[in-house]
Amino acid sequence: MVTIRPAVESDVPTIHGLILDLARFENLLSAVHVTEETLRRDGFGADPKFECLLAENAGPEGPEAVGLALYFTIYSTFAGRAGLYLEDLVVAESARGLGVGRRLIERMAQIAIERDCGRMDLSALHWNPARKFYEALGAEELGGWLQYRFGEAALRRLAHTQPDDE
Repeated sequence: MVTIRPAVESDVPTIHGLILDLARFENLLSAVHVTEETLRRDGFGADPKFECLLAENAGPEGPEAVGLALYFTIYSTFAGRAGLYLEDLVVAESARGLGVGRRLIERMAQIAIERDCGRMDLSALHWNPARKFYEALGAEELGGWLQYRFGEAALRRLAHTQPDDE
């Protein structure tokens, strides 16, 4: 039986492990710089930057984490309403096909409605088979929109700072 619950600070090692699992799946392990300490600070400190749901499967030795949804609040100037951004959805390979991903997204949708959000956004790699899953749940690909990112080096150039200026 799978249950969904909000993550708490003591879940940080589990969250970190699931993020590493996702990075391995996406062949992006070298891009992961997050640590348990940064997750603890940014998710459970005085000024949380994200929230997280954990999916757990009841097992003979207690609950086992089999998925997570890590998200944060966004704002749409066009809609004049907040939304949620799903940064990462992770389902352990052993739990795929059990409805874990669907349950996590359904709980996020409930949270979005409770908070009067107008939408929930996410990004998926073009090769990721999860795209069909998102579409089956009602997500629409935003044709014509391209995703861009200003990385840390670009931010520092734009802000006219250097790493040693801190």
